[in-house]
Amino acid sequence: MNASADGLSIGILSKQTGCNIETIRFYEKAGLLPTPARSPAGYRRYVSTHLRRLTFIRRARALGFSIEEVRTLLKLADERKRPCAEVRVVAGVHLKDVQAKIADLRAMKRVLRETVAKCASGRSPDCPLIESLSRESPGKLST
Repeated sequence: MNASADGLSIGILSKQTGCNIETIRFYEKAGLLPTPARSPAGYRRYVSTHLRRLTFIRRARALGFSIEEVRTLLKLADERKRPCAEVRVVAGVHLKDVQAKIADLRAMKRVLRETVAKCASGRSPDCPLIESLSRESPGKLST
């Protein structure tokens, strides 16, 4: 773990997890990461539980879970006697959100592909993309 007997510095924790130092401090302030002990000189000293928890948070965030969803997952992880079904519910809701985003991205891809095709030569004085963006209502994708 590359830690001294009194734990890891925030810089080492950052390097080992790939998490920015300011993000680590944010997770502490948000209550996702427990406040670490301090060295006699006042420096934060992280232990293996911080490393595991921060790794969990980073992986969950990389999968697109919101801060509140991560908070819920951490609470469920901390209370191991609770049924796994509760985690499944959180993940299921998140999966539906991801599927909706994928559908939205596919629609955006279709519209952009069609609009780019209209600009095939790029020589027209009127730009179809600019025109399309100017006349469409927010949230509605069409060409």
